Amino acid sequence: MSRITRIERQAPPGTGVGNRRPTGKAWRGQYKAGAVVGVFALAIVAACSKPENPTVMNRPAVPVLVAKAVVKTVPNQLHEIGNVEALATVNIKSRVEGQLVGIHFHEGDFVKTGQLLFSLDARPFNVALKMAQANLARDQAQLVKAEADEKRYSFLLQESVGSRQQYDQAHSVAAALRATVLADQAAVQSARLNLEYSQIHSPLDGRTGGLQSHVGDLIKADADSPMVTITQVQPIYVAFSVPESQLPAVRANLQHHSLEVDVEIPNSQEPQEHGILTFIDNTVDKTTGTILLKGLFQNENRRLWPGEFVNVTLTLNQIPNAILVPSQAVQNGQRGAFVFVVDAQMRAQLRAVVTGAQIGSDTVIERGLKGGETVVTDGQLLLIPGTRVRIKHAL
Repeated sequence: MSRITRIERQAPPGTGVGNRRPTGKAWRGQYKAGAVVGVFALAIVAACSKPENPTVMNRPAVPVLVAKAVVKTVPNQLHEIGNVEALATVNIKSRVEGQLVGIHFHEGDFVKTGQLLFSLDARPFNVALKMAQANLARDQAQLVKAEADEKRYSFLLQESVGSRQQYDQAHSVAAALRATVLADQAAVQSARLNLEYSQIHSPLDGRTGGLQSHVGDLIKADADSPMVTITQVQPIYVAFSVPESQLPAVRANLQHHSLEVDVEIPNSQEPQEHGILTFIDNTVDKTTGTILLKGLFQNENRRLWPGEFVNVTLTLNQIPNAILVPSQAVQNGQRGAFVFVVDAQMRAQLRAVVTGAQIGSDTVIERGLKGGETVVTDGQLLLIPGTRVRIKHAL
């Protein structure tokens, strides 16, 4: 006990727990452990002080495809799915009743405004017109005699020869016949209209649909089913919806210039159809959070067909000095979008970016890149930051 007490007093501070200093094997083991920890710490410091990871430095160059980030003015566009709508659809019905005796077009024909479509049997209408004209002529003749009597009795009354009662009776008969003649004239006009209605003409330029009536049918006036339907396809509408979040941008740009609408027909090699935005609905659809828009197209070659679905591109404005890279260069990770940039030492460096609109096969980079920088478009799966790369040629 006295020896132990003496050792504790002689132990320098900081060499053990409290002020105790181990002796013999315990002291040598603790010394070796401290030396190992020190060497390990020096190794970490040395590794951290090296500019590159030796594993990455010694890896062979990875073959990649690259492209330059391009600076140019590009359109700011919205891409949606649309549906073609006829500018007008008219159901052709007869305004009079009669037997159908003639059809002057074929199903699916394009017809012009005023073109004769159907003919009803006009003989009953001719008879009705002649009867109305005869009634008019009879009543006009009676009116001539009644007006002459009215003038005669008016003169006699002024000369104090005739009586007031005779004049009043003559005046009443003449006035009644004048009203009868007006009614006869209206009957003649009605009969003439019915005769005209027996010939049914197209009210617009358009394409006819399937026939619902045939020669020999008894056509009723304003029947439930139309005889044929005509759709106006020149010009024509394309309806599409955009998210309500885009509505302020659409309205703001529409105040300064017309907004162009381009339409592409799926599985078609023909060029796009061009139109302008002409309609914004007055209500946002609460169930979908979208608002309906319509573009007007002249459709001169009749490529757009009512009812078909098309790819719609609405151009809001132009983005100046936009930075574009091929879309395949942009990768997505847990922290967002990134690209691999090839530096002057032919090494790939990871760069976080903020992407914007997609223009064709390119993507707009809003932040993170500069014009002229080289980005990797193929081979990113083999890359880690600092990897040497070798540019290969595309097949």
